[in-house]
Amino acid sequence: MRQGRRLAVDVGKVRVGLAVSDFHGILASGLTNIQRQSSDDDTCALIRVATDDFEIIEVYVGLPLSMSGEHTASTQDAIDLAVCLSKAFEAPVRMIDERLTTVSAAAALRSSGKNSKQGRSVIDQVAATIILEQALSEERQTGKLAGLEVADVL
Repeated sequence: MRQGRRLAVDVGKVRVGLAVSDFHGILASGLTNIQRQSSDDDTCALIRVATDDFEIIEVYVGLPLSMSGEHTASTQDAIDLAVCLSKAFEAPVRMIDERLTTVSAAAALRSSGKNSKQGRSVIDQVAATIILEQALSEERQTGKLAGLEVADVL
C-alpha cells in the first residue's frame, strides 16, 4: 500500500462532505462539510483550504449512479466538480461508484442514535468516509488504484 493521505469528496447540492485517510492509508475519518458555493471553482477553493494541512496523494469523488449503473441527475454535477478538483489538486482525481453510500451513512447514523434531523449536518462526511473506506479496501485487495480516472467518465 502506498504511503500518503487520500481525500474523499461526497458531492451534494447543499453540502460537500470531506474525509481523509491517515498517512498509511488504513483509516478513513470524516474531516468536515463544505457549503456548496454558486460556482464549482469557489467550492474547489474551499476544499483546498480545508485540506491545506494534508499532503493529498489521491482524491476520490463519489460518482452517483442509479442502481442499474446509469447516470442520474447528480452524476454530471459530481463529474463537473471532479474536473474542477483535478485542476485544483496536483494529485490524481478518481471517481468511485457511490451507490448506497448515503443509505449506508444514514443507517450508520441511526444505529449511533441520531435521527435524520440530527444527522443532516454530518451525513455528507459519513458518506465521504464510506467512499474512502471503499477505495482504500479496493486498493489493499487489488494493489491498484480504485475507481476510474475522471477522463474515463466524461
